[in-house]
Amino acid sequence: METSPTLGETIRVNAIEMYYEVRGGGEPLVLLHGGTGAGVNWNLIFKDAPAGYRLIVPDLRGHGRSTNPSGQFTFRQSALDVFTMLDHLGIEQFKAIGVSLGAKTLLHVATQQPARVEAMVLVSATPYFPEQARAIMRQVSPDNRTEAEWEQMRRWHKHGDEQIRALWKMANAFKDSYDDMNFTPPLLSTITARTLIVHGDRDPLYPVDMALQLYNSIPHSYLWIIPNGGHGPIFGDMVDRFAETALAFLNGKF
Repeated sequence: METSPTLGETIRVNAIEMYYEVRGGGEPLVLLHGGTGAGVNWNLIFKDAPAGYRLIVPDLRGHGRSTNPSGQFTFRQSALDVFTMLDHLGIEQFKAIGVSLGAKTLLHVATQQPARVEAMVLVSATPYFPEQARAIMRQVSPDNRTEAEWEQMRRWHKHGDEQIRALWKMANAFKDSYDDMNFTPPLLSTITARTLIVHGDRDPLYPVDMALQLYNSIPHSYLWIIPNGGHGPIFGDMVDRFAETALAFLNGKF
């Protein structure tokens, strides 16, 4: 890993202010965080830019330092935001890693403009929201959060408590969304990127068969099921193993 200065910039993108950071030098590697998280979460995985890579780390719409005046969030729109950011940076082709909300954004990225994504790692992704996920989404509310959860969110999100409330309302609203995340096998078969699908076998939102559906439908895909792993199973004790495995995959060493 190489240490390098971090460039943080905010640009106007699709009626929002979008913040992103750039670290390192080499081929672009886009890192997309999970829902109600922020780009800073990736510091847990890559403290410094991996050798040979320029990390592009945005705060997605409404998260972190990015705004979302409409209060609406779709994964399709999130993908358009990512494309606009990459166009601003002059990046045509790239590799990417996404977790949960970031991984679902990447599914839209890789189906909207397949040629641009050379390889990607999808962590805790799903082709659609199963009922068990919707049941959990129904329980998400700003009104039942603990003080510890508020404190954590205030560290990540920089536009005040209304922004944080909007993010929890976003997570709740996914329970009623049926057209945004609705990836059929024929649509997934249009993905040309080499794809590593990473999934916890104890994911409370998306059971393992969701990952298997992705694996069976995406042509050049590999599947890594993490034993006793929950949703977003790459943190904690798995950080070093995930970073090593993801980079090996992206470097074509599978």
